[in-house]
Amino acid sequence: MLPVETKRQRVNMISAISSQGKVRFMLYPDTMDQQRLIRFMERLVRTSERKVFLILDNLKVHHGKLAAAWLEKHKDKIEVFFLPPYAPEYNPDEYLNHALKISVHSGCLPYTAADISHKIQSFMRKLQHHPPLVSCFFLHSALSYL
Repeated sequence: MLPVETKRQRVNMISAISSQGKVRFMLYPDTMDQQRLIRFMERLVRTSERKVFLILDNLKVHHGKLAAAWLEKHKDKIEVFFLPPYAPEYNPDEYLNHALKISVHSGCLPYTAADISHKIQSFMRKLQHHPPLVSCFFLHSALSYL
């Protein structure tokens, strides 16, 4: 029997999807902080032709002073709406996350952070080229408010 290294590797992602099938994502190490959130929102604003309406859950960093100040400064380009607490069923991005996890754990299991990143990027880039698949994440009955 060979010893197996079982240290869990982790890759984090923030993403945004639209009902028209657009996908934006950013991988990052460690944990989400306000600087990373701001960097992601900067990317959303930079690549959008219109004002961005972003729905966020209630992660603590989403409500931080730094993020709030950045949003106030850029309110002509981006507006944020918060989901009710403990309501992942109202977040279309959660349906994407579920599909992503199934994809990452299918086939050859990734062992390193680089392997995980590759599988995530591959899945997300496929979604970027198939807007109708992304639009399907908005069909759940809990999302009728959108």
